[in-house]
Amino acid sequence: MHFHFFTLFPNLITPYFEESILKKARENNLIHIKVTNLRDFSTNPYLKVDNTQIGGGAGQVIDFEILHNALSPIQNTHHIIFLTPCGKLFNNHDAKRLSQKKNIAFVCGRYEGFDERAIEIYADEVLCIGDFILTGGELAALCLCDSIARQIPRVLGNQESLSGESFEKNLLEAPVFSKTKIKLQKNKFFYTPSEYSKGNHSIMQSLKLDLSLAKTKYFRPDLFQLQKFYDKGER
Repeated sequence: MHFHFFTLFPNLITPYFEESILKKARENNLIHIKVTNLRDFSTNPYLKVDNTQIGGGAGQVIDFEILHNALSPIQNTHHIIFLTPCGKLFNNHDAKRLSQKKNIAFVCGRYEGFDERAIEIYADEVLCIGDFILTGGELAALCLCDSIARQIPRVLGNQESLSGESFEKNLLEAPVFSKTKIKLQKNKFFYTPSEYSKGNHSIMQSLKLDLSLAKTKYFRPDLFQLQKFYDKGER
């Protein structure tokens, strides 16, 4: 799968793929990363990429001409995603869906954002990662890329890691524990649930579901309400 980043700051993107799982995925040709500097498409002698807003207002806008020059050659070959706060909130279902694409392009904003006409013409999707503002779209693009890439077969060392994760069926994943024994005071230990170590998988699965429900209800009551509707639909 090919990921293509359009950004004003390529050095914010490339180091992320030089370590850990995604580095191995690149080495195994499971994913391919290309990073393009938007300034390469400037026709200005000073490589200027921004312009003032019509009607006034603080902050510059990434000019339409730059985005047109950069995106028109890939419009019919890539699924183009603009990262902007006005976009739909990205979730794990989107990651699974987008992992089926062959070529994805992320357009990373800066300043006050993009000339809206570029979004109207070139965006296949407009996404964001939360109800907050960043100084640029690079972090958001990396979050999406990471989440999508791990859904690609063989990117993770163990594909079973994808099963039972948080947000499946609108639930958070049940608590997990290491085998380390924690001693709080003399002869007093902080024990893990005994059902986890007795080998009865049916009991373990039932307990994990109960803990998952409890964790979701406590930390994400909004998801818990959605889960109840999901559960009714399953019956």
